[in-house]
Amino acid sequence: MKPSDKVKYISNWILEYVNAMPKKAESLVIGISGGIDSSVSSTLSAMTGIKTIVLSMPINQIKSQHDLSLKHQEWLTKKFKNVEAHTLKLDEVFNTFKSTLSNFNNEHGMANSRARLRMTTLYQVAAANNGIVVGTGNKVEDFGVGFYTKYGDGGVDISPIADCNKTEVWELGKELNIIDEIIKAEPTDGLWDDGRTDTGQLGLQYAELEEAMMNPSSNNRQKYEKIRNLNLHKMEPIPVCKIPN
Repeated sequence: MKPSDKVKYISNWILEYVNAMPKKAESLVIGISGGIDSSVSSTLSAMTGIKTIVLSMPINQIKSQHDLSLKHQEWLTKKFKNVEAHTLKLDEVFNTFKSTLSNFNNEHGMANSRARLRMTTLYQVAAANNGIVVGTGNKVEDFGVGFYTKYGDGGVDISPIADCNKTEVWELGKELNIIDEIIKAEPTDGLWDDGRTDTGQLGLQYAELEEAMMNPSSNNRQKYEKIRNLNLHKMEPIPVCKIPN
């Protein structure tokens, strides 16, 4: 399917999902980070004509990352009249959380807590606007290596681009005329004070991950499977203790 057809298909899918809900949602709520995934997902949401609420939620954020988020907000609100944009600074909330849990401090845990605070914020805004939370995860993250926070950015109501690999998301971004700075930006989850990138954390470029995901004989298959196996708990159903009859 051509990128232009995918754009129409995904946007229509979002609209059809909302229209088919037993109690129709009145808004789409989505967090934007200045990255390509959230930029594409928010634009596709706005294309539905449904009220789309985009939230930038900085937590001690690196300025260059936050600036891209604000630029995308401005671009969206100029392009779509149905878009409402807010910047909700969660620094104090996070700092209080971190201080309260000082006896249980853990760097990785605190990074994931940023994503979970954002998820809580998205659902509060959705509740106040009779909305649903739109996910931003792509196929490599959601079904390949599980590169997301459980009950954080993985906690959503719908996932419009979760069947698109990263390369396809970049193609959609170009088709949608997303700001060039965002398309060219190095992917990052924005959860670390040192600005570490996705590639730095995963040890592979997205193109390498995609190739390993699709090709069992890939030179990177072993690395891919190692990452995937560590994160399978996110992608599989929660284990349930079945009581015998």
